Amino acid sequence: MKEPLVPVVPMSHTAHIRSHRKPRRSATSSIAVRAGVAGGVLSMAAAGASASASAAEPVTQTIELPTLTADLSAQVAQSAAATQQAAANYELRAERDAAAAKAAAEAKKDLVEAKKKAEAKKKAAEAARKAAAERAARNAERATLTASASTSASASTSVSAPSSGSVATVIAFLKAQVGDAYVMGATGPNAWDCSSLVQAAYKQVGVDLPRVSQDQSMAGTDVSLSNLQVGDILYWGGKGSAYHVGVYIGDGQYLDAANPSKGVVIQDLSGYPADGAVRVL
Repeated sequence: MKEPLVPVVPMSHTAHIRSHRKPRRSATSSIAVRAGVAGGVLSMAAAGASASASAAEPVTQTIELPTLTADLSAQVAQSAAATQQAAANYELRAERDAAAAKAAAEAKKDLVEAKKKAEAKKKAAEAARKAAAERAARNAERATLTASASTSASASTSVSAPSSGSVATVIAFLKAQVGDAYVMGATGPNAWDCSSLVQAAYKQVGVDLPRVSQDQSMAGTDVSLSNLQVGDILYWGGKGSAYHVGVYIGDGQYLDAANPSKGVVIQDLSGYPADGAVRVL
């Protein structure tokens, strides 16, 4: 029977030297290495399983917006405040502009009104001055007529048949009152009614007539309207019940204290024919 062959392993030429020999690994180190390798394999297997499970489910992760920092929040607040302030300033400026426009319009209106009032005041002052001048002229003429009438009355002992100069005195007095006002019941010197004016005119020459138109229509001598003379008294209405009187001044005209709207005026007899006439001069 043959003996088994033993394989011969060649040795390194340095194997006999102790320092060149490779140290042997201890069993503990080998076991640790093996355990580490096994753990790594298991970890990789677990990770792979987890990855497979995760890949099978849909991703539901929510992405959150980054939170504003304190500085950014302050800047936003500051910007909002600036915008609000600008809006307030704009509104205030608009209100001031509107107020200024309104004030300008009111000032213009007040100026127009002031000019109108000044013009009206100027016209009123001019009218008053003119009226005062006319009144002064009439008063001067009245004084002259009164003095003349007094002289005539003292020189004559009777008024039943006065001279023609007396008629002129009456007419002059009446014309001096043209423009005076008509006021019911007034007896002069700047306002009259119809009968008080006739009474005052004839009083200038000493003829004393009744106060009212009804009685004046009964004075003197009746004359026809076709035979009128300057100085005759005209009346409207019935004799003894006349409601208006005036004095004929010639050329188809008469003078009377007509009414509140006209005052003392000269009018055409054709426009308002009288009902009768009496003669006292």
